[in-house]
Amino acid sequence: QVQLVESGGGLVQPGGSLRVSCAASGTIFNIYIMNWYRQAPGKQRELVATIFPNGNTNYADFVKGRFTISRDNAKKTVYLQMNSLKPEDTAVYYCNFIRNWGKGTLVTVSS
Repeated sequence: QVQLVESGGGLVQPGGSLRVSCAASGTIFNIYIMNWYRQAPGKQRELVATIFPNGNTNYADFVKGRFTISRDNAKKTVYLQMNSLKPEDTAVYYCNFIRNWGKGTLVTVSS
């Protein structure tokens, strides 16, 4: 059974940094494109970042230059390093591949 478990969310002040993680189990990991999505209250879920099996990455315009996605295939884990956080980054962050989703981790950016 495929399982994705996000962790690392929390409360951070504007301008701060946070790293969220997503650990996969029950599946081969290194061959899949991995995504981070987020969903803010009252808004639709949106794609934040993508990492391909070869390590190439794509980012939404609203996080370019601030967020970095990475993966550790040996640990079956994908990371999202978030810097220069803004209040509008407040959301539940989800990792995804194909049709598999985790339950998300809440990131709150507030003073």
